Amino acid sequence: MAQPLFEKVAFIGLGLIGSSLARVMLAENLSRHIVASTRSEKTLQDALELGLIEQGFNNPVDAVQGADLVVLALPVQATEKVLRLIQPHLADNVILTDVGSTKGSVVAAAKAVFGEHLPAGFVPGHPIAGAEHTGVHAGKVDLFANHKVILTPLPSSAPWAVNKLIQMWESAKAEVICMDVEKHDEVLAYTSHLPHLMAFNLVEQLANREDNLDIFRYAAGGFRDFSRIAASDPQMWHDIFLANKTALLKAVDGFESQLAIIRQLIEQEDSHALMGLLGHAQAARQHFNHMLAKKPFMENNNVTQQFTILPGAKTFQGKFTVPGDKSVSHRSIMFGAIAEGTTHVTGFLEGEDALATLQAFRDMGVSIEGPKNGEVTIYGVGMQGLKAPAGPIYMGNSGTSMRLLAGMLSAQQFDSVMTGDASLTKRPMERIAKPLREMGAQIQTTGERGTPPVSITGAQALKGIHYDLPMASAQVKSGILLAGLWAEGETSVTEPEPTRDHTERMLRAFGYEVKTEGNRISLQGGGKLVGTDIQVPSDISSAAFFMVGAAITENSDVTLEAVGINPTRTGVIEILKQMGADLSVENERIAGGEPIADIRIRGSRTLKGIHVPEDQVPLAIDEFPALFIAAACAEGQTVLTGAAELRVKESDRIQVMADGLKTMGIDCTPTDDGIIIQGKGKAGDWSAIFTGGEIESHHDHRIAMSFSMAGLRTSGEIKIVGTETVATSFPTFTELAGVAGLNIQVTE
Repeated sequence: MAQPLFEKVAFIGLGLIGSSLARVMLAENLSRHIVASTRSEKTLQDALELGLIEQGFNNPVDAVQGADLVVLALPVQATEKVLRLIQPHLADNVILTDVGSTKGSVVAAAKAVFGEHLPAGFVPGHPIAGAEHTGVHAGKVDLFANHKVILTPLPSSAPWAVNKLIQMWESAKAEVICMDVEKHDEVLAYTSHLPHLMAFNLVEQLANREDNLDIFRYAAGGFRDFSRIAASDPQMWHDIFLANKTALLKAVDGFESQLAIIRQLIEQEDSHALMGLLGHAQAARQHFNHMLAKKPFMENNNVTQQFTILPGAKTFQGKFTVPGDKSVSHRSIMFGAIAEGTTHVTGFLEGEDALATLQAFRDMGVSIEGPKNGEVTIYGVGMQGLKAPAGPIYMGNSGTSMRLLAGMLSAQQFDSVMTGDASLTKRPMERIAKPLREMGAQIQTTGERGTPPVSITGAQALKGIHYDLPMASAQVKSGILLAGLWAEGETSVTEPEPTRDHTERMLRAFGYEVKTEGNRISLQGGGKLVGTDIQVPSDISSAAFFMVGAAITENSDVTLEAVGINPTRTGVIEILKQMGADLSVENERIAGGEPIADIRIRGSRTLKGIHVPEDQVPLAIDEFPALFIAAACAEGQTVLTGAAELRVKESDRIQVMADGLKTMGIDCTPTDDGIIIQGKGKAGDWSAIFTGGEIESHHDHRIAMSFSMAGLRTSGEIKIVGTETVATSFPTFTELAGVAGLNIQVTE
């Protein structure tokens, strides 16, 4: 058995938090001895009967004798009094911590007792966890699991003390965060203390009405949920409100100002502005709750989602509408925001990447309604109407958002910073920063090796340039052209190969002239965009997984409806046709300036290996992971060259796919700019190609979905780790794949 972290732990106070931590200590064998001190003889007796402590004392001095950890689990206003009592009796290397909701008052109390030279083991802390019930019996061993614990180390705090406390709280399965005292009290004033004050205030207001009995009798669930926290201990919250007075009053002032704005909107019946404010609040809660809470926790704690694909799929059939095109969804928000007038979008992709773009423009003052069932209404602010965001703009996993926005933000009058998740912070941004600097932008990639965060200094006068792209990239081309909207003179980009032209098409749809002459695209700065209606076609990149799944499965018959067939995106169709897939494009039409069609694929013949024509590579760059699965099922060798761009996507898609294919028994050789895959298919033979195995997706959604389709031709179980990012582009993937016939299970 491992050595315990502590020899003796002394709790001063043993309510909900203290008794829960004592339960953790026992369950995880964190201390040889656990004692406690409280004023309540009954609490001590109950704790002894529950087996939480081996000794109980009324005097804290008796409890702390010889303890190497002392936990102050008492009201914050009692801190100084208790510290004065125990100070002469503390061991030299004792760790002294607390669980209070305010930290400035705790530090002040410590300084009043110890002076400016605080003990090296003094590390204030605050577990952000609680329950409706209090007392020693309310404690739970899992109270802190998946909750945050904030430690506020001081300049005097020794690293060994901080590290031991981190180990202790991580043993309770909590997420430990370190921040300074002032920041803690400010954050908690807004997120905890103000909501409690509001709840107490609302209940007091209603209780003083003459019809208070009816008010409470007919109160709906929302009132009950919100006012529940007013049932908390009044003495505790009295102490917290006074202890965190300065930060709390600042939060109250901010609340009153915001409330006055809402009051004015209602009074003036400003429906448009009120709807925008309410929509922004709703979206912000959903966006930040997921993007800034769940995802970093999963990343930091190696928690991940996993797909398990079971062998034995018998069919792959059905008519499906896959989600809206991500590239078009991004641009519909960006262009609608800076247009004059209203833009109505249908078919909008409600995946995390596109929602990150939508949230960014809400943060810059744009009123946006939705999305609701794929519909979004954007009230444009014009070319000069964007406002400075309150803080860094969080782009989640979206490289498209960051590179295109870099061009737009370079032309604004305000400074800005763009950040992203763990995956995005590894992706190269110098390829867009370099040409923007040539235009006069002040832009820095502050991460290592030219990666995010991206910092932009506003109020720079941009000048149009001519730029020859060193490699085909629709994102870099678009970022330059978007900066050119505000630049003086002409901005033009020449591509080595044609890339997707959604930016050019949509700018024209918004009434902005864009010239295309061969591989040269140009526009004049200083124009304006006019709001319009945009129908987002189904995403051909999402459709590609189902196209490949159908092409490699016997007797399959899949129709994908209203898929975008922009000629700069149809590489996957052409490559599959060259490989011999039974694929037809039907019912072609135009929607929102983009060509769309229904695509039908049947599994009627074995695919053939090919040398992928290099002119098709930029037209299928995002679809190659799926095409690699098709190549593994083909007869003969497939060779890809000219695809170095794949190495700097959400992951190194060449290497990651090669590693996965080898794991599942496929002979393949990655090269600098492509891959060679030895297909295992044989004419007329639809038996298993893959052996199964565990695949590391590196949190790349396209890798995860591609290897899922390998499950249609596997003899063994396939486990794909790191699949939570599938929601960035295809939230309904597992549902639709299951309906089609793939046996797919999702676990975390």
